[in-house]
Amino acid sequence: MTIWIPRLPGHGPRYRELADAIAAAAASGELPAGAKLPPQRRLADALGVTVGTITRAYALAEQRGVVSARVGSGTYVRDAGAPHQAFDHVRRVAPDSGIVDLSLSLPPPHPQREASLANAMRSIQHDPELLRAAIDYQPEAGQHWQREVIAGWLATLGRAVPADELLINQGGMHGIYLSLSALLSPGERLAAERLTYPGLISGLQQLSLKSVAVAHDEEGIDIDALARAFEQQPFRALYVMPDCHNPTTARLSEARRRALVALARERQFWLIEDDIHPQLDAEPVTPLYRLAPECTVTLFSVAKVLGGGLRVGAMRAPLALHGRLTAALRAQSWMPPPLMASLVCRWIESGDAETLLRWQRDELEWRFDHAMERLGEFSPRGRRGGFYLWLPLPGELRTSHVVAQLQAQQVNVSSAESFCLGSVAAPQAIRVCISAAESREALMRALETIASTLGDPDPMLWQTV
Repeated sequence: MTIWIPRLPGHGPRYRELADAIAAAAASGELPAGAKLPPQRRLADALGVTVGTITRAYALAEQRGVVSARVGSGTYVRDAGAPHQAFDHVRRVAPDSGIVDLSLSLPPPHPQREASLANAMRSIQHDPELLRAAIDYQPEAGQHWQREVIAGWLATLGRAVPADELLINQGGMHGIYLSLSALLSPGERLAAERLTYPGLISGLQQLSLKSVAVAHDEEGIDIDALARAFEQQPFRALYVMPDCHNPTTARLSEARRRALVALARERQFWLIEDDIHPQLDAEPVTPLYRLAPECTVTLFSVAKVLGGGLRVGAMRAPLALHGRLTAALRAQSWMPPPLMASLVCRWIESGDAETLLRWQRDELEWRFDHAMERLGEFSPRGRRGGFYLWLPLPGELRTSHVVAQLQAQQVNVSSAESFCLGSVAAPQAIRVCISAAESREALMRALETIASTLGDPDPMLWQTV
């Protein structure tokens, strides 16, 4: 089999020359988007260099945003229109920049958040006991009263969980990392949907875990495909977003939830249930932790209501697993910061969190209705009250070109490539976070830009043959 072998001029460090050659080949189209780079040892033999030189070159090319490494699969040329890293753009753009950033799954802005945070801070400021606790070591799982308050909050969201089954952590991403650390050892496999949360992909890379990509559709993960995948590549755990899949917004049907639980029990693998959107209004379905409490770890977070900067979340796990989870937490940060957990709990106790949640539900429903109306001709997928829409592109439009064209018009969206697990080919689709716009007016301007771009595309947007 012929592999790509560049010519290196020999005028500097070989790894830099190779990284430059990869960038040049990607820019010229010699290495098209999605092309897999040669295995490191084969390329090292062909160029007469060490494997370490190839490793450094590939790492430098990845730092430059030219390629991306996928766990257990290889290194691939990136789509030029995709963001450099999964979390590069996790920041709000300046309100006066003219840019409407719909690439981030953030709660809609509201001044009440800052005011409520100030109220919670003042409450703690006048509580000597909480101030003492904030500067002292605390139990790894968080203080009992904090877990009681968060359990009560979850109950109002339809997620009744005994406080003793909860562990407080530093948000949803931290919950993923703790779950992976506690449930899997380096080299073991975790299954997930073919398109999945980029934070999971990052965690797998950091922990040297292998991935198994499983097909999914409008009803969520394909249980038959999952069973076949287990036969071919047995895995220790499955990560799944049953209520609102990111990025496609699919919801796992009740029938599939029960089939999934039956399969997990039969094949004895863990379920990691990402449930950071329990506030969505929808037909009632059963959380996985109620169907299979003995083998399910469920992740919650306040990021989608109160704000991601607080870094406070919780995870529900069977008591038999708490020792492994607290050991992982203690090894990483000893304990969740008690000050931040206390702030969130005082915020909840004040009633401000419930007031904000009610406003947010109404706002997201308004945004969803208007977005579906404006983009309806392009058949977007979404959930009323959700943060984002999934928009498969019409005809032969290329995601990278659409993303670039929208950026040129000061509208940011997410490419499908960031969500691809392993060697999965990226579909031609974009994720549009209707929640993130600074205002309704900004959202409507951005939707108009998206609609006009897709409805009357620049000729360069079309795939050439």
